[in-house]
Amino acid sequence: MKKGLIVLIVLGVIAFGLYNWAVGFNNTAVELEANAKTAWSNVESAYQRRNDLIGNLVKTVQGAADFERGTLTDVIEARAKATSTSIDANNLTPEKMAAFQQAQSGLTGALSKLMVVVERYPELKANQNFLELQAQLEGTENRINVERNKFNETVNLYDIHISKFPGSFLAGIFGFEDMARYKADAGSENAPDVEFDLK
Repeated sequence: MKKGLIVLIVLGVIAFGLYNWAVGFNNTAVELEANAKTAWSNVESAYQRRNDLIGNLVKTVQGAADFERGTLTDVIEARAKATSTSIDANNLTPEKMAAFQQAQSGLTGALSKLMVVVERYPELKANQNFLELQAQLEGTENRINVERNKFNETVNLYDIHISKFPGSFLAGIFGFEDMARYKADAGSENAPDVEFDLK
């Protein structure tokens, strides 16, 4: 009788320990996953700020009657594509992240072309609204980079938690999966070609 009671107590202690371990793992994983989703929302918020600023920038540039319409049209179309591409924070797959990044990269490229063309328009470069918008865009690009880095850091904490043994065993049971990180644009590891036409 005494032996059976001791065995039951030992089994109860083990079961209680396993239960606490599973609950602790799950709660930490839920918290880390929620932090990563919030960080993703901050990335989207930074991009939204950029999109809003670009809308104001386009309106300012449109005021220059002889401005190159093709460049402006490219920016407007790229902005429309970038704003229509979003990701549900509950479904951050590598494929959806790549599509989001591609849309944002297209807008970045169109915006870069716009800024190069603006150099040919001294009255636009002297426009106070344009100068303020340009400065705000530069600040926003820095914010975007900071938010992307924070997102990757929070995803890293989450992925480590669900990947380390023995937590990886519970991650499969509870349905926790790796999250996609924000990656550098394809080709960004190569230095850009810089050519000067000094004719």
